[in-house]
Amino acid sequence: MQGKVVLITGGARRVGAAICRYLHAHGASLMVHYRSSAKEARALQAELNLKRADSVAMIQADLLNLSMLPNLVGDTVKRFGRLDVVINNASSFFPTAVGEINDKAWDDLIGTNLKAPLFLSQAAVGQLKKNHGCIVNIVDIHAERPMKNYVVYSTAKAGLVNLTRSLARELAPEVRVNGVAPGAIIWPEDEAWSDELSRQRIINSTLLKRVGEPEDIAKAVHFLIADAPYITGQIIAVDGGRSINI
Repeated sequence: MQGKVVLITGGARRVGAAICRYLHAHGASLMVHYRSSAKEARALQAELNLKRADSVAMIQADLLNLSMLPNLVGDTVKRFGRLDVVINNASSFFPTAVGEINDKAWDDLIGTNLKAPLFLSQAAVGQLKKNHGCIVNIVDIHAERPMKNYVVYSTAKAGLVNLTRSLARELAPEVRVNGVAPGAIIWPEDEAWSDELSRQRIINSTLLKRVGEPEDIAKAVHFLIADAPYITGQIIAVDGGRSINI
């Protein structure tokens, strides 16, 4: 990762922040995108720049505004002189039961989970081809096994799986494109996921009988970037075996 420049969406919190810390510890410079988590982004930037000066910058954007996406790429190159990796991590997540789905929910979930990754990747193609870089998309095991009451989210992530494979074909041989599909890593923040019995049922459905850590996702992302030059078009499930046990 030494000398590599990484642009990550939604990098200020949760799994995104874990990815940032792990890649930075292995030598990468980072452009950390955020939408509304300015406080967390500034804190992460300060933390990592204290360890290695001028190695982390941050940029604010609403990914639903497609006109802003080329700026993420342009500002990264202006700041660091190059771009080697795009990580499409940002994601909206909320239920959409049939009968309650509306345009706003569709636009938000499809926009953040599928549309923005496509258009951001497209904006970055020139730089990534120049540097023989790569794209890593954060997917979800529920792209393959839809979650009840999460129709639009599951559909969007399924689209992102196919986008990953499609871009791998379109951008080869210069650019590799892969995905990481987390299982139970960090519990969602809404109250619907706070019930201990529900959480335990999910844990019991994993083969390893435990939740994973954000660093498990970060390590998989690092592997695909730094240690997998002959892997493209693939999705790695990091889920404790849950996807083959539900």
